[in-house]
Amino acid sequence: MLDIITSPLLEPLRHGFFGRGGGASSGVFAGLNCGPGSTDQAEAVGINRARVAQAMDVAPEALVGVHQVHSADVIVVDGLPSLPRPRADALVTRVPGLVLTVLTADCQPVLLADHEAGVIGAAHAGWRGTLAGILEATIEAMESQGAVRGRIRAVIGPTISQRAYEVGPELMDEVLADEAGAARFFAQGAGDRLQFDLPGYGLWRLRRAGVAEAEWTRHCTYSDPARFYSYRRSVQGREADYGRLIAAIRL
Repeated sequence: MLDIITSPLLEPLRHGFFGRGGGASSGVFAGLNCGPGSTDQAEAVGINRARVAQAMDVAPEALVGVHQVHSADVIVVDGLPSLPRPRADALVTRVPGLVLTVLTADCQPVLLADHEAGVIGAAHAGWRGTLAGILEATIEAMESQGAVRGRIRAVIGPTISQRAYEVGPELMDEVLADEAGAARFFAQGAGDRLQFDLPGYGLWRLRRAGVAEAEWTRHCTYSDPARFYSYRRSVQGREADYGRLIAAIRL
């Protein structure tokens, strides 16, 4: 059985933040690893992605993604893409039947929709991309397709939580250089370490951008290894690689 987290804010659109349950991968990738850029067996990743496509009621080739680079770049999708995947961190479409997807393993997967305009978006938002403006850029791209930001609803899926996200002072310096008001998302940790509230920061930026509603599903990727992959947990465990979770949305 696939583990699919959904949100009332995006219903009745078909969407989901997929956990690692129900997949064909094994070893450190055990479960639904959907990352073709991982060192997992290509056949297992293909099976996993086919299961996601089936859950989204499309053929596997309708799963549209990008080569994620922690940028503020957004792709407007108007048809099935060709390879290689474009380098970007968000996608927007108004084409029914296309499934927008992003891959994460601690970063924020963000799904967005203006139901009335029939425009959807999906963004990969780590701290660097969020700081660079990927969420605001996704909203602007949705507006270019007819969406109204005051009608957009946005949901942040499973993400590393503040209690698990220890960072250095240099990260806080970069964030505060952009907006001093973001200090509220840092709590003192051990020594000079800080605990950063990435989903809180993402919600703040979404709401400041003027969306109608925004929420986090409140699932921490780091703290639940049975359910989610986590890059940080894999590094601390000195594992050779890590799986990628997929988030998906379609009209």
